[in-house]
Amino acid sequence: MQLFRILTPLVASALLATAAPLVQAQNKGDDTLLEMQQAFRKGDRNKLVQLLPAARGHALEPWAAYWELKARLSEAQPAEIQAFMQRYAGSYQEDRMRNDWLLLLGQRRNWAQFAEQHPAFRMSDDREVRCYALLIDQINGTAAATVGDEVRSNWYAIRDADDGCTHAASELYSYKKLTALDIWRKARLGVEANRARVVRNAVEIVSPDSLPQLKEVLDAPTKFLLSRATARGNARQELVLLALIKLAGGDPDGAAQQLDSKWSVHLTPEERNWAWGVIGKAAAQKLSGSAAGYFANVTKDTDLNDDLLAWKVRAALRAGQWKAVGKAVDAMGADARDDSTWVYWKARSLLANKPNDAERAQARQLLESIASTRGFYEQLALEELGQRITTPPAPAPLTPEEKAAARANPGLNRGLYAILLGLRSEGVREWNYTTNLHQSGGMADRELLAAADFACQREVWDRCINTSERTKGFIETSQRFPTPFRNAVVERANGIGLDPAYVYGLIRQESRFIMDARSHVGASGLMQVMPATARWTAKKIGLSGFTADQINDRDTNITIGTAYLKLALDDFAGSMPMAAAAYNAGPGRPRNWRNGPVLDAAIWAENVPFAETRDYVKKVLSNTTNYAAMLTGQPQSLKSRLGTIGPRDAAAPEVNKDLP
Repeated sequence: MQLFRILTPLVASALLATAAPLVQAQNKGDDTLLEMQQAFRKGDRNKLVQLLPAARGHALEPWAAYWELKARLSEAQPAEIQAFMQRYAGSYQEDRMRNDWLLLLGQRRNWAQFAEQHPAFRMSDDREVRCYALLIDQINGTAAATVGDEVRSNWYAIRDADDGCTHAASELYSYKKLTALDIWRKARLGVEANRARVVRNAVEIVSPDSLPQLKEVLDAPTKFLLSRATARGNARQELVLLALIKLAGGDPDGAAQQLDSKWSVHLTPEERNWAWGVIGKAAAQKLSGSAAGYFANVTKDTDLNDDLLAWKVRAALRAGQWKAVGKAVDAMGADARDDSTWVYWKARSLLANKPNDAERAQARQLLESIASTRGFYEQLALEELGQRITTPPAPAPLTPEEKAAARANPGLNRGLYAILLGLRSEGVREWNYTTNLHQSGGMADRELLAAADFACQREVWDRCINTSERTKGFIETSQRFPTPFRNAVVERANGIGLDPAYVYGLIRQESRFIMDARSHVGASGLMQVMPATARWTAKKIGLSGFTADQINDRDTNITIGTAYLKLALDDFAGSMPMAAAAYNAGPGRPRNWRNGPVLDAAIWAENVPFAETRDYVKKVLSNTTNYAAMLTGQPQSLKSRLGTIGPRDAAAPEVNKDLP
């Protein structure tokens, strides 16, 4: 059996004392683990207690024990929690339990016990836990001078309401380590994200007397703005700004009119710039021609955060304002400026409008810093430098010893076992933990290569791909761009006039080749087809006798998915970016997004309003180019697949206009 082949190395690694418990676990314990997962999700504490003894000795016992204790953690005694962590020392479950306990200790303000446990927390990736720890440093007088910056950064990065960073921010505000503006900016971010509790929590720190007015700001921003004539004092000004931000989310032109005709003179320059930035972003997300003009009212780009600056770049790209592109990128923080997206567009801004020698040299340096086959902008940088996309040389083959080390790793084995058993979420987390935290803080490239190979050999393609993608010194193309079901995919694609590389590029992004993948909206299978779309497509291509349950059959899924992709491609006159956008977001949206000026498709893709679809289009096209290089053995061009995008030619006949 497959699970037995995977877990045999666990015996050698002393995870299990003998083979007998493994066989018993495999035959009798798997169902227990699946039952316990369901009981944990339902919060059935009694059933967890009842089932735990039957999971003892199972390879995934740490998960069973974790679920049982986690379900009653708020009532557990410290000694019991410590015993759990000692029993499963070094495992993902130990560190996960410590993470949960630290959050509970922070909520209880039990700083002494928190400080005792925190040094042993290996993941160190929980922002709330980090904020609690920074606050303890401040209380103890051991905080670094950057404590305010660190808390602010973690707090801003949390989208939903939290206790850890909100409490730390409140305390650091009282210590004068954070300013009123820092707190109000969190409120602004909360309004943009439509998170009323986040807004309330921030305002309560800096201006609790404003809470009664805040409800009107959030519920009826237009009424709030029209019913007031002035905004005296910082709190009143910020409430006006919050109302403008709320209004801009649905009506950027209305917010602009309010700001321009009435409120601009009542706000500080920083507040005005932020307001114009939010209005510009909202207009840009609607692909409005007004967006660049709204952003032009910003007198100081450094008053905006990186998100607003990113939208200023996008609006400027659409408007062909290359100087504004360069200035906005320059105003970003260091991390954002180093992102390949903004490195590429900064370089392009330097090359626009008759560059001088210094500008050409700077642009070349920027392009060379990112040029590779690793992603969308990296590939475009290669082409700007006059190169094509080719398959990188493969690294030296793995040695038997390297492969054996991966196969003997307990965390990797538990991860694969869980995934193959059906506990995908748990298995992925344990796998990622193991590859991220191997002894000295992360696996080296060769270890990652061996771990990826282990997953590839077991056809767990998402772990194969994601693990291999993390190697820095080399690229193993066969791992990063595998071609499962090659005969079925290539034959079907060629049979209907599709590029097999395009199909593979899309499947890799849709499902990572997970056969039973199912999205939160109900899409299924390799090509993530929605039931209604499947029925429409089956009828369109004359697939008789089709029923919804057939969509999970591999060959049927490929048949339906490729047919729909071809229909979308025909509908958009062969535009791969637009067909990819239609596959992800439905055809109606890209039909609207194409309206406006004729654009380089890279600019069009960067301006797609939905973050998920924007990322999807770029990755599908980048994947396609890499697959084409691998499948054909010939140099490839991403630019040639992008082309330009603009309004549909009115003289061109509409094809598949009923595409769902």
